[in-house]
Amino acid sequence: MADEATRDAYRDAWQAWMKQLERVHEVLLEGERLSPDRLKGLLNREARAKQAYDEARLKLLGLDETAAPAPSGDENPFR
Repeated sequence: MADEATRDAYRDAWQAWMKQLERVHEVLLEGERLSPDRLKGLLNREARAKQAYDEARLKLLGLDETAAPAPSGDENPFR
């Protein structure tokens, strides 16, 4: 099980992404109009929030990018 800080970071990232995604849905699905520059900013914020969520999720699962890569077939540790 992940430590409390990792779980809190995951929850915070999830909530931040959902907030941005909800705003995107208001524009794309409910027809709210935005100027092109505001739409670009909205989509950039959603993409950054999604990236932060993905990173927090990987860390929660113990699969963060800082972990050692899995061995390839040539580096089988069981040989």
